[in-house]
Amino acid sequence: MKSLELFAGAGGLALGTARAGFAHQGVFEWNPHACATIRHNQQRKVKPVSDWPVVYPADVCDLNFRPFEGIALLSGGPPCQPFSIGGKHRGHSDNRNLFPQVVRAVRESRPRAVLVENVKGILRPAFANFVQYIKLQLTYPEVSQNENEAWEAHLSRLEKHHTGGRVNGLSYNVVIRKTNAADFGVPQKRERVFFVGFRSDLSPEWSLPEPTHSRDALLRDQWGTGEYWERHKIAKRNRPEMPNRCRSRVEGIRSQLFPIPTGPWRTVRDSITDLPDARKPMRTNRILNHNFNPGARSYLGHTGSPFDEPAKTLKAGDHGVPGGENMLRYPDGDVRYFTIRESARLQTFPDEYAIEGSWSEAMRQLGNAVPVELAHIVAKSIHQKLKRG
Repeated sequence: MKSLELFAGAGGLALGTARAGFAHQGVFEWNPHACATIRHNQQRKVKPVSDWPVVYPADVCDLNFRPFEGIALLSGGPPCQPFSIGGKHRGHSDNRNLFPQVVRAVRESRPRAVLVENVKGILRPAFANFVQYIKLQLTYPEVSQNENEAWEAHLSRLEKHHTGGRVNGLSYNVVIRKTNAADFGVPQKRERVFFVGFRSDLSPEWSLPEPTHSRDALLRDQWGTGEYWERHKIAKRNRPEMPNRCRSRVEGIRSQLFPIPTGPWRTVRDSITDLPDARKPMRTNRILNHNFNPGARSYLGHTGSPFDEPAKTLKAGDHGVPGGENMLRYPDGDVRYFTIRESARLQTFPDEYAIEGSWSEAMRQLGNAVPVELAHIVAKSIHQKLKRG
């Protein structure tokens, strides 16, 4: 099925949708470093990237999407900074708000389905009206904003169109769901919001897939059965103590008479333990993007990601990362920065996929990315619905 990818970044969402069975006819991104990452992997013949059109920096505002009319899927993650909790919270007034360009792309390409991703901050109460505005724009992309029309006035017109029952023209059935990537096997607590729409003439029944992993299952394996430590060959004398914050929940799990229907959350240890220790550089230089970055330190509010939990949300950060999210904290309290390869694993990029640029630039790309596996799961459910008609 043919697809179109906007705001591709380092390629996380695009890799996931390609793995789900979509064939990208166009992949667009404006940042030259992110484009260099995708092109570098194309040159290295990494699949499926080597099958994509060559990616060069392009401003989505300058693109014509009519040549892609009738594609199966239009997907993309518009810049999250206008809505990010770590950003300036300007929302619709931020010039990086490119949702209107997504709507224009939908209007011109008329895809059978739409998949848009953004940060959980977009669902804050302050943006409630604007989220409704985005949903109605995606629902009725042909009811476009007039020149010099304020977005509030356009929202009012869309609401009247919606409640008036007029269904002529291009329209989509749109749902909005927030999800935690850790609940789908990604070794990272990364909450993201998906806008998913199907063209109204198709009308497939769709909902976000059910979670496959859970915190309760991880707590059971760690502190109930001990299977987690046995799997990692951690002797009893070397196992950390159960955190106090987990005790009441573990007791509740032990008292349950029914099995937990999901697998355990994947942890940082699960994800990177087979890689050479980054603190021993001589052992890491043969691993792609696996180089030690010195200087990490821990202080109040800047503590890093625990080794035996899913990582905190990796962040790009224009001026550094305030919570230490891009650091690893060992059980003994020692901290260090994640290597680029470890961060790529936490975002479920394949090991053969190279991230171009310095550590800071590569972490920016990874911090902005969609976890490949989460994208794959959501896109696969869309692909299956489209395949059934």
